[in-house]
Amino acid sequence: MDKYEKIKLENQLCFSLYAASREVIKLYKPLLDKYGLTYTQYIAMIVVWEHEKITVKEMGQKLHLDSGTLTPVLKKLESMDLITKYRDKNDDRVVIVELIEKGRSLKEEILDVPNQIFCMIGADNEEIVALKEMLDQLLTKFKK
Repeated sequence: MDKYEKIKLENQLCFSLYAASREVIKLYKPLLDKYGLTYTQYIAMIVVWEHEKITVKEMGQKLHLDSGTLTPVLKKLESMDLITKYRDKNDDRVVIVELIEKGRSLKEEILDVPNQIFCMIGADNEEIVALKEMLDQLLTKFKK
């Protein structure tokens, strides 16, 4: 066996995850362009749609993003009138993100995006569910 087998690109889990992620995110672009959203803005909105009101810190944890990445995304979403941001009146270190009316309307408009992505990938529901479960299990290992 070749002693360099372990460092071949084709044997790297990290590369397969990276490349697959990039390809899936590329599929989102034309769908999200219609709404003026980037992929990162879209996933941020998904969290806000789910919670309606959430702290920036909690959003960062859910999205696995640091505040340096999340802050400009939220600033842009606020300028698009999809969310509002404000400091907690009990603790001004805490920034709260809240969904506003235009953001609620967008939630209704964008509902079919996940189905369109599944169709574009061409995998059946069982394959998607199994892959997501495996990736979720992997992510939990990083939270320890």
